[in-house]
Amino acid sequence: MPIDPAIAVGADLGEQTFSWTPREIALYNLAVGGAADPMDVVGLQYVDDVEPKTLPSFATVAANFLATQAPKVEFPGVDIDLAKVVHGSQQVRVHRPLPATGAATMRTRIAEVQDKGSAAVIIQESETVDEAGAPLWTARSSIFAKGEGGFGGDRGASTRVDLPDRAPDHSIAVPTLPQQALLYRLCGDRNPLHSDPAFAERAGFPRPILHGLCTYGSVCRAVVDQIYGGDASKIVDYSVSFAGIVFPGETLQIEAWEDGERLLAAVSVVERDGAAALGNVVFSTS
Repeated sequence: MPIDPAIAVGADLGEQTFSWTPREIALYNLAVGGAADPMDVVGLQYVDDVEPKTLPSFATVAANFLATQAPKVEFPGVDIDLAKVVHGSQQVRVHRPLPATGAATMRTRIAEVQDKGSAAVIIQESETVDEAGAPLWTARSSIFAKGEGGFGGDRGASTRVDLPDRAPDHSIAVPTLPQQALLYRLCGDRNPLHSDPAFAERAGFPRPILHGLCTYGSVCRAVVDQIYGGDASKIVDYSVSFAGIVFPGETLQIEAWEDGERLLAAVSVVERDGAAALGNVVFSTS
């Protein structure tokens, strides 16, 4: 059986120690659309050689830069074909602004396995600390495995975020590049779904799609630039659900609403009549 929740839930996925420098920060920032205008001195802070601006979403790739192979979905109680898997959701909470140079240790476990009937959702949680043991960030993510449900597990609680019934306070267009997925994969996500046309076709897509976490980071970067005055340290928690695919070269449209210390948003694709890209988008400043 590909999924055995009795084994999977609570399974310790181990500990990983890693480090990063301004080089990795700058590469990630470029991969999510930072420093697009080489004459914009504020935007150039993303590629500063010593202290580049560090987005909270960098936490999603910090441990992956040395990866050279596609990931495998093989955990205790879980063994799934990578072609059946898409990212379901992502949340990062930073406990303090992330430094441009650092070393850390991350420990991950499987928190939940949900049975959606036609699919399974596997939720992981990780805690990351610095060399002194002080918390850096906490992350929670889910993967959606098509055709792997029906094992009699719990469906899980709804995570729907209701948007205000009024016009958005902010509207931001975020272009992506045709080669954006090829650039982003250098941050360590080597899933061929984003670079191999034949693999993408086997997975049911007409061409490679953009990494969900690239969309996640691109939206974070655009919100920092356009709403938070370029101050990445204002965001302490950022969560989304991946609501649809994005093809490299398409334009993301962010509609956002102020909600006290939160910013609520929805993200769609301009070229496909507003097809959903991200839902349940919440930025928190405390």
